[in-house]
Amino acid sequence: MSHYSGPLLTRPIAGALLAARDAGAGEWIGSLDLGRSDDSVVLQADAWQWRGQRYPYPHKLKDRTIHVWDGDEFAPAARFAGALIKLVPTEWGAPTFEIDGIKMLPTSRQSPFEDARRKVALVEPRGKVLLDTCGGLGYFAACCLEAGVARIHSFEKNADVLWLRTLNPWSPDPDAPASGGRLQLAHADVSQAIMQFADASVDALLHDPPRFGIAGELYSQAFYDQLARVLRRGGRLFHYTGSPNKLTSGRDVPREVSRRLEKAGFRTQLALDGVLAARR
Repeated sequence: MSHYSGPLLTRPIAGALLAARDAGAGEWIGSLDLGRSDDSVVLQADAWQWRGQRYPYPHKLKDRTIHVWDGDEFAPAARFAGALIKLVPTEWGAPTFEIDGIKMLPTSRQSPFEDARRKVALVEPRGKVLLDTCGGLGYFAACCLEAGVARIHSFEKNADVLWLRTLNPWSPDPDAPASGGRLQLAHADVSQAIMQFADASVDALLHDPPRFGIAGELYSQAFYDQLARVLRRGGRLFHYTGSPNKLTSGRDVPREVSRRLEKAGFRTQLALDGVLAARR
C-alpha cells in the first residue's frame, strides 16, 4: 500500500490556520505531518495552499482525531469494521492508535516513538536479523532501522492497522529508500507464520502483543516454545506486558510471562514495562 503524502490536520492545527488568516497573515509556518517537519502554507481568503495544492479551510474537525484529505474533505483517520480503530494525536508528535477507545501505545510520560526506542535498545539490533511479532504502527521497526538492523521480519494481523500505517508519517515504509529493503512487513498472524521460520534463524525478538484478553494465544506456552525455537542461543527477546494492576486484575502478568518463558528455555528479568529474556 502506498503511503499518504497529503496534509494531516488536527483541531489545534486547523485553528492555527484560521487564526493566522483572520489576523491578515499571508503565510503560516508549522507542521502538517505530525511534527516530522515544518513547512510554509500560503493563506488566501477562501483556501490555503501547501506543496502546490489548494485546500479548503476546515471548520468542524473532531477532537483527539487526525484528519486526512480524501479528495473532497478532511476525514478522520479512522475505520469501523467490527471495532472502531483510529489514529490519535499526542503532544509528542508521533501518534498512538485506539481500538474501541482503548489506547494501544503508552503516551502519558513520553512519545510512543521514544518509548519504542528504549525497548528496541534492549535487544541491540545493529547488524542482526530480527523478528517483530506484532508490528502495530511500526515504531519498533522504525527504531530498529534507525539502529542499523540487518533485516527485520514484521507481522501485523489487523488490516486496518496496516492502513493506519500508510497515513502515519512516523510509520516506516518498507518500500522507501531509507528502509533499504531491510523491512519485510507481512499481513499475517504471527502465531501461524512463525511455523515457517527455521530453527535458530533470528538473532533477536520483539514481542508487543495486544493484552491477554484479546490475544491469549500470544501469551501461551506453545507460542513461547516457538519463540525459543527460532531464536539463536544467546539471542535477546523483549516482551511488552504492560503493568496491569494486580489488585484489580488478580494477576501478575509479567511474572506469569517470565515463568512461561523460563520453561521455554529463556533466562528472564523484568525490564521497563515488560520482560527482557535471553535464550539459554
